[in-house]
Amino acid sequence: MKKIGIIGAGFVGQACAKLFIQAGYQVMLSNSRDKKSLYSVASSLGCQIGSQQEAIEFSDLILVAIPFINYTLLPKDLLSKKIIIDTMNYYPDRDGHFEQLDNHQITTSELVAQHLDQSKIVKAFNAILAKDIVKDAKPDDKTDRRALPVAGNDMPSKQIIFNLLEQVGFDYIDTGDLSQSWRFERAKPAYCVPLNRDQLSEALAKASKEEELPHNSWK
Repeated sequence: MKKIGIIGAGFVGQACAKLFIQAGYQVMLSNSRDKKSLYSVASSLGCQIGSQQEAIEFSDLILVAIPFINYTLLPKDLLSKKIIIDTMNYYPDRDGHFEQLDNHQITTSELVAQHLDQSKIVKAFNAILAKDIVKDAKPDDKTDRRALPVAGNDMPSKQIIFNLLEQVGFDYIDTGDLSQSWRFERAKPAYCVPLNRDQLSEALAKASKEEELPHNSWK
């Protein structure tokens, strides 16, 4: 699976595009506007650009990097049977309040999975700042790599993401199914902090649903 479509051309989408291209993947970047708005980005990154539909048709592996509030706009029919890397995070100040999330009844990725019920959702690349995605990758050095947490309900799909992370230069920890992805959502100890595998394991274990770190303490 050497082609990756990306929905969302902000800082995270562009950083992931650069990372994947450096690892030898073909990438098509898309946004919610006309693809012509991405010409300068495409020339600097070396990626292809397309409409959202073109990016989805380009590959069976799709990375979604849009504001969480817009997840219901993702086209469920087009994304049917696709593997989705969900990088989205819930920020109430930006997204408005979701009672189920505020009450810890469900995780962000479980909501995404309810909407994209024919897709395979894997939570990854959400617990790293955009500016660190390329900087912290160590594709040629496997010693003391930064580790990223991953969650998903479908093990074959997760294995594809594990392989991708290893190729682009990260270690990983499988945190379990999507119901466990709260452990590395916004304001948890593992969120956007550079940690190796052992440190990440400790941070994930420390997480509490009710306790949040101070806002922006991870930046």
